[in-house]
Amino acid sequence: MLSRRDFIRLAGAAGLTVRLPGGLSAADPKTQALCEKLKSDPLRPQFHLLPAHNWMNDPNGPIFFNGKYHLFHQYNPGAAVWGDMHWAHATSPDMVFWKNEPVAISPTPEGFDRDGVFSGHAVLDHGTPTVIYTGVMPPANDAEATLRDGKHTWREVQCLATSRDPDLRTWQKLPEPVLAKPPAGLDVTGFRDPCVWPEGDAWMLTLGSGIRGKGGIVLLYTSPDLRRWTYLHPLIEGGASGLKTTNPVDTGDMWECPDFFQLGKKHVLLVSTQGKVLWKVGTYKDQRFSPEKEGVVDWGSYYAAKSTLDQEGNRILWGWIPETRPEAEHSAAGWAGVMGLPRVLTLNENDELQMEVLSAVQKLRTKTRIDTKKPGSATLQTLRIHDLSAELLFDYKPAADASFVLSFVSETGETFATIRCNPTSAGRELQVGNVKAAISADPAKPIQLHLYLDGSVLEVFVNRTTVLTARVYQHVSTPLRIVHEGAEPSDLRVWQIKPISNNRLTSPLCD
Repeated sequence: MLSRRDFIRLAGAAGLTVRLPGGLSAADPKTQALCEKLKSDPLRPQFHLLPAHNWMNDPNGPIFFNGKYHLFHQYNPGAAVWGDMHWAHATSPDMVFWKNEPVAISPTPEGFDRDGVFSGHAVLDHGTPTVIYTGVMPPANDAEATLRDGKHTWREVQCLATSRDPDLRTWQKLPEPVLAKPPAGLDVTGFRDPCVWPEGDAWMLTLGSGIRGKGGIVLLYTSPDLRRWTYLHPLIEGGASGLKTTNPVDTGDMWECPDFFQLGKKHVLLVSTQGKVLWKVGTYKDQRFSPEKEGVVDWGSYYAAKSTLDQEGNRILWGWIPETRPEAEHSAAGWAGVMGLPRVLTLNENDELQMEVLSAVQKLRTKTRIDTKKPGSATLQTLRIHDLSAELLFDYKPAADASFVLSFVSETGETFATIRCNPTSAGRELQVGNVKAAISADPAKPIQLHLYLDGSVLEVFVNRTTVLTARVYQHVSTPLRIVHEGAEPSDLRVWQIKPISNNRLTSPLCD
């Protein structure tokens, strides 16, 4: 089978006009203008995964198969705004360097996913790659509607597709949904985003949902073959917020994108609601989940998280980093949304969820400046970050006043971003821009601040338990220097990070 890249080259040689996603032509002057705009956009990340152009959101079905990591995600091939959801597809040998593949799954006209191929999960069923995802379509009547968000009224069903393609580029859908409607007697406020895992001789499946007037809920099903599903009971139920909004996700009365897995001796449930991904750690017994600890995965711009196991058995978390600028701006820019860096999940000694960026990302490090004996302001004055692309590691010893301010400033005095650590009555607080997060670590323990800067994306980790992803749209015309005030670090390391492609793109769009 010809790759899209090979097809473009052959077609160009034959004088054919090649049509790309979104109605673009490789030979069209508009395409070339878009390519130049994307290549020269300093806010576009260079070592995070994102499609060649247009809109992306939720990670879907991450899986290791046939020697490659495959990551699918929500994608609008026609514009840099939400809508017309497809499953885009990217592959990688190491979860660092990515290649965008052709779109994997598209809506079927007049099918059960005619209005969108929404989020889902991938598994190997006796070696056969199989995905279960939410398809959306217009309801035949009001009773069929499961999604009402103020803009759309849809019927949500769960669909199944399999692939015999060693590269997972082509998929065959079952003609009918494997779950066509919610359990009888439940007045749901959502019915989407399946998570699937094997348990004994059966398969288990959860769906994100909510019960009108009662709050968020995760529905639990079982099946012998991934096709015939029986509803068991709620895996877990939340409480009603008492708030009135058009979209129940905004109040926490509907839980999206559940992800459920074992981690060490505990089980972890992730749900997305109210603009955040929440984690719950607890015990799974008799096919019910009892949370014992809970928290926030990321206090910033991070949503719809989905996990998988890597080759070594590590639990890897993927999450969508949304835009926080106005729609008109990202539409004009020609791209919207970024995939977060791969995060390795573990539990600390208090059974709190902790995470750190996959160590394989370190291969992107280039230059480093380390001064462990005296890393104070004199050292910082000599450092420069080029192309808004760097990894930074700061260590602070515990002190009565451990507050500090860390700013990225251009050589002409423009402030790009500011990070603060402030003491509070309850301990310490991280602040990036206007977003704040409580630091869960013991105030008597050292602080390690780990940052990844990539264009408009700034991922900040504190002691692996507090994470805040910020979007920064400040244009600067020179390299950045670091201005530091307050408690000085006992150690600092700064690496310039190289891009994963030579033109900010991982697609043949602009070749």
